[in-house]
Amino acid sequence: MPAAPAFPARATLLEFEVRAPRDFRYYIDGATLSVDAKEVVRYALVARSPSGVENVTYEALRCKTDEYRVYALGRADGTWGGRPGNWRPIAESRQPQHRILQREYFCPQNNPIRNADEGRRALQDGGHPWAKGFSGDAVRGLGR
Repeated sequence: MPAAPAFPARATLLEFEVRAPRDFRYYIDGATLSVDAKEVVRYALVARSPSGVENVTYEALRCKTDEYRVYALGRADGTWGGRPGNWRPIAESRQPQHRILQREYFCPQNNPIRNADEGRRALQDGGHPWAKGFSGDAVRGLGR
């Protein structure tokens, strides 16, 4: 089990769009984003309600198998708690952010991002170039 990262900081949150439910805003803490040797993408996710209440989770995606996992839940005091969940099919998730993160940001064409910088760039650009139908040149910076 990976160690939980530092709790998300507002200064490093990167917003991404989830079309439904529209009233929540979703963020990845760019400082917690990582990709390991087994091509597992890990990140802290913040879902903020219109009233400002935040749900914080430490999660992972396995691109090749279309699965996600929640490692820990954020507590109001800024610490992590809960028990790690099992890997689950993204198709069974009732939370739309898992599918969005997989398809549009971290696993375009079912290929994992190579590193955290690539993931942060995808979040800042509103999606990964491969998810937008661009060639690999855009990922390497040749298309800019």
